[in-house]
Amino acid sequence: MARISGVNIPTNKRVEIALTYIHGIGRTAAKGICSALNIPSERRVMELADAEVIQIREMIDTNFTVEGDLRREVSMNIKRLMDLKTYRGLRHRNKLPVRGQRTSTNARTRKGKAVAIAGKKK
Repeated sequence: MARISGVNIPTNKRVEIALTYIHGIGRTAAKGICSALNIPSERRVMELADAEVIQIREMIDTNFTVEGDLRREVSMNIKRLMDLKTYRGLRHRNKLPVRGQRTSTNARTRKGKAVAIAGKKK
């Protein structure tokens, strides 16, 4: 297994797909990395030479924020919103949908299991 940015990427998958196992790299970024380094899209991770793996690793380190740094940055952004007591921060704090969805009927994933209220069915 090749290890890039602290993640063991699967060896039997295509490079383009295997790079998406790294948090912060999606399909578009993976395609861009492969095209910038002239790696064919049908090449598998186990077929990569060590020099190519090192090139991929260096490209990701210089051009992308990934894994722990990205997770830390996102959590700090959410924490900042909560500290400022913005509307979005309050929604995060109360574990409610943040992006304007309705909550009177839906949002069960975010709100959790429905709790029965006595005398509601009248």
